[in-house]
Amino acid sequence: MLDFNRSNRVVCENMGEVRVKVKLINAVDEILVNRGLLNPNQLRTYETEALVDTGAVRTVLPRQIVEQLGLKIRGHQTAQYADGREETIGLTEPVIIQLEGRETTEVTLVAGNEVLIGQTVLETLDLLVDCKNQCLIPNPKHPDYSVLRI
Repeated sequence: MLDFNRSNRVVCENMGEVRVKVKLINAVDEILVNRGLLNPNQLRTYETEALVDTGAVRTVLPRQIVEQLGLKIRGHQTAQYADGREETIGLTEPVIIQLEGRETTEVTLVAGNEVLIGQTVLETLDLLVDCKNQCLIPNPKHPDYSVLRI
């Protein structure tokens, strides 16, 4: 079993970890609902608390959540852990990630036993880590909407 209890998570100098509420939605289901090909009651979602991990590039989901969302494994990727180990892990179909009133869609990695929010979500949603208050905040330069850097 993989151990994601690593030291490069967002642990803000004697202030603890940053955890956020997140809603995960099967993006393929949502497309089918929008096209009238799936009953909205069949849209698979999952709400949980996630750990913000600025040492992780991508979002990581445990296998049990991937299965509950009905996501297929579309491929595999070599992942490197904080301790230097490398392992080939699964890549999911697209997942809609909603947090802090914003949303994005991305492919996630399958590993571990808790949801980790990585840098790609933070960058896409234009959210910053507030260590003092142990939360995510919108970028003060544009607090009402996210801006993608090109």
